[in-house]
Amino acid sequence: MLIITKKKASEEALDQIKEYLVNNGFDFHQSTGADRTIIGVIGDTHTLEEKVILNMSGVHQVMRIKPDE
Repeated sequence: MLIITKKKASEEALDQIKEYLVNNGFDFHQSTGADRTIIGVIGDTHTLEEKVILNMSGVHQVMRIKPDE
C-alpha cells in the first residue's frame, strides 16, 4: 500500500499516519520529496481500511498494491 500526502502536509499529520501504522503492526518506508511524501506500507495490508487512512489529515491518496497472481 502506498500513502501519498497532500502538498506540504505538516509533520504532525505525517506523525499521525505513521503512529497509526505502527499501532496496527505495520512498518513503513518514507520517501520525502519537495512537495509530497510517499509512505510505503510494509506487510500484508488487507486488514487496513483505506477509508480510515484517507480521512486522516494530510492524506491525498491511498493506493493498494495488488498481489501477483
